[in-house]
Amino acid sequence: MILCSNPKAQYYSYKDEIDKAVLNVLDKGWYVLGDEVSAFEKEFSSFVGVSFGIGVGSGTAALHLALAACDIGPTDQVITVSHTASATVSAIELTGAKPVFVDIEKNYYGLDASKLESVINSKTKAIIPVHIYGQPVDLDPILEIARRNNIKVIEDCAQAHGALYKGKPVGSFGDMGCFSFYPTKNLGAIGDGGIVVTNNEELSEKAKLLRQYGWEKRYISSFSGWNTRLDEVQAAVLRVKLRYLDADNKKRAELAKMYDQELSGIDLSLPLTRPNSTHVYHLYVVRSKQRDRILKFLGDREIRALVHYPVPLHLQPAYKKLVSNNTSLRESELAAEEVLSLPIYPELEQSDLRLVCDAIKEILQ
Repeated sequence: MILCSNPKAQYYSYKDEIDKAVLNVLDKGWYVLGDEVSAFEKEFSSFVGVSFGIGVGSGTAALHLALAACDIGPTDQVITVSHTASATVSAIELTGAKPVFVDIEKNYYGLDASKLESVINSKTKAIIPVHIYGQPVDLDPILEIARRNNIKVIEDCAQAHGALYKGKPVGSFGDMGCFSFYPTKNLGAIGDGGIVVTNNEELSEKAKLLRQYGWEKRYISSFSGWNTRLDEVQAAVLRVKLRYLDADNKKRAELAKMYDQELSGIDLSLPLTRPNSTHVYHLYVVRSKQRDRILKFLGDREIRALVHYPVPLHLQPAYKKLVSNNTSLRESELAAEEVLSLPIYPELEQSDLRLVCDAIKEILQ
């Protein structure tokens, strides 16, 4: 079986270092919010180019905490996209706020800034642009509109660790940036994990209190909070992997270039990279009107491709109520019908990549 992603392969790439780091945590006997978490928060925030990092239990928790730190709550509205993981909207709903959808760009799948102002009103308090597939969103127009309307920007960077927009890492542009460390991410833990990053010290301190019951002093809650803490084992593993993230992202880019070369000249839309941006290929996403046929053909040959995402959120039962009749999300709907994620991860063998390409060429040529 050729897999779409393979976190076990990455574990074996750095097994000795990871095992040593985990055993060190077990030997120390401090398992939650200790030295490993503090060190990782500093190292990752430095990697992103910001001042503060707050380790949490998941990427969803990171988004929830960031929204809460920005005082987003009931009666507020938060703009985001429908073509994303449900975690983005789940985090908004956890605050009691209402998600409002805008359509995506056809070529890059990110929030279409030209559609943004039409949905802004007096209740709009935040925008969550999603850097999907490893591709940065076009942030400049989004940030300009947000500043003009006094709206917070919280970047969803769950799929874009190390991606650059105009030379700077994603996560460093908005009021806060949120990352997931789910095992299949470019920087993945061996369980769940996430982090909120920011240059705003006040927001950082509030997020830090919110992740642990609102405690300023142990057992004394200054305000309502939650329990969403990055544990020491995950932080230790992430510290090892962070040292190799840039190199692993380069391997992903090399594999993507191979895909581009192997799949050129056939009836298949290949991923584009936004000008002045660096794509880190969390996913290598192609597009075809014959998507379902290709997906089945690959599956029959034990090649596991996936669809990210098969049903846009505004068409899912849980979220249909959020969309007004005059909201056009046509590009999101078309993408859901046509996109296909091909296997890509740093340890993917070139011979396996060619098998994927040969199978696709066989069905399309």
